[in-house]
Amino acid sequence: MEPIDPLVPAEPPSLPPSSSSGLPLPPGPLPSPSLDVLVARLGRWSAGRGPLYLLLAARLRRLIDEGVLPPGTLLPPDRRFATALAVGRTTVVAAYDTLRQEGRLVRRQGSGTRVAPAALPAERLRPAGAGLGTPRVRETSNPLFLHLLEAPDDVILLSCAAPDRAPDELAEAYRSLELPVGDLGYHPAGLGVLREAVAARYAERGVPTGPDQVLVTTGAQQALALLARLLLAPGDGVLVEAPTYPGALDLFREAAAVPLPVAVGPDGVDVAEAVRVMERHRPALAYLVPRFQNPTGTVLPPLAGRRLVEAANALGVPLVDDEALADLAFDAGAPWTPLSAYGEVIAVGSLSKVVWGGIRIGWVRGPAPLIARLARLKALHDLGSDVPAQLAAARLLDGFGPVLAARTRTVRAGHAHLRAELARLLPSWSSVPATGGQTLWVLLPHGDGVSFAQLALRHGVAVLPGATADALGGSVRRLRLHFLASPEVLTEAVRRLAAAWAEYAPGPEPARAALHAITL
Repeated sequence: MEPIDPLVPAEPPSLPPSSSSGLPLPPGPLPSPSLDVLVARLGRWSAGRGPLYLLLAARLRRLIDEGVLPPGTLLPPDRRFATALAVGRTTVVAAYDTLRQEGRLVRRQGSGTRVAPAALPAERLRPAGAGLGTPRVRETSNPLFLHLLEAPDDVILLSCAAPDRAPDELAEAYRSLELPVGDLGYHPAGLGVLREAVAARYAERGVPTGPDQVLVTTGAQQALALLARLLLAPGDGVLVEAPTYPGALDLFREAAAVPLPVAVGPDGVDVAEAVRVMERHRPALAYLVPRFQNPTGTVLPPLAGRRLVEAANALGVPLVDDEALADLAFDAGAPWTPLSAYGEVIAVGSLSKVVWGGIRIGWVRGPAPLIARLARLKALHDLGSDVPAQLAAARLLDGFGPVLAARTRTVRAGHAHLRAELARLLPSWSSVPATGGQTLWVLLPHGDGVSFAQLALRHGVAVLPGATADALGGSVRRLRLHFLASPEVLTEAVRRLAAAWAEYAPGPEPARAALHAITL
């Protein structure tokens, strides 16, 4: 892991008690976004047509007008911003000057560049929580999700890992389903037939499970969101791997929880350190991806998994096992034992990675009393997941073997193809071969993933910088690349990445990522 130095946050600006529009503002300073957060919020700013400074000004203008960058927010210095965006300083200066001329920014020698008070329209209120210490985070700044919100264009998305085509069996399941009669369609805990099917899969793996131990959710992301809402309070500690799934870090931020990161090595999370963290801090939750860990692809050995579960149970720490990728072993015949077999574990699963993200079916497997509480919470939010999707999912699980085998063949071939193309066109990049899952954890020979990702966008490829997944502030020179696209698309993506790498001239390498968006 790269060396880590202390992170010095930017000095937050002081604001007057009201904006120029006359709206009263809560007392206290507005926190300025960290550089990495701002870069992430810009999204695919450079993927359009026209001079880069105008594209940058246009995206900053939108963030200001939407209230994402409120009045008084201090923006990064020209040179630092330019380095992070992999552009020349003149691009940032010209963008800032454009917005200054519009009255949206104020630039003063010695005090930096700030969003102007006049940029706040009279009808818009200050963002909830601003100036009130450490607020809950209400929206994502994660590039993993922000790329999904962009309008369709010719950018190849290697940032979000999910199948881009549903299997034929899914369409057939929808064609053959029969909707229930005399049924309101509201099932907060899930349809009985699907809960039984999920429970049967756990029983087949040696984990006896009843339907009352299964909650059906709208994808694994909602499963994690419900667990975070139910089990976490502001200031609670959450044990996480470093790096880990960025979407989970977003949810823990939303709950105003405090990540307690433990490094991941070649054999998964450092179990000895994880046990020490649990003993020392008694976290309210421990979140792990032990099989084909996201993003590193590592697999936690069975004995280490048993030790971790026993320690968590002894210390009273709820342990969440994210199994979304667990079925995607390249060696489909290799047996595996879920953590739930070793003790009390809250398992989260999904069909999004094996079937298709659009079906939005996930689940939580855990103690029946916990499932009942989660069902009551889910009822508060959506009254239950889509009934036709649940019926189709139950039909798929009834004959899941061929679907899983086909997906496994696809990801295994994609893994081999991506590694071959990287070796051919980017031989200085390195990665450990995966044994399953859907991503490679790539190490750049120099520079940093955040600034290179900006340049890659201008060449038409979106990649996930490793720093966005690492609450320790490491993984600075890492990228996560998925291999789920067709061979033709993967070849074109690597060709574009190679062209971007040929142009890449990084500034001074950051020793630690600015991860306020993740760690607060």
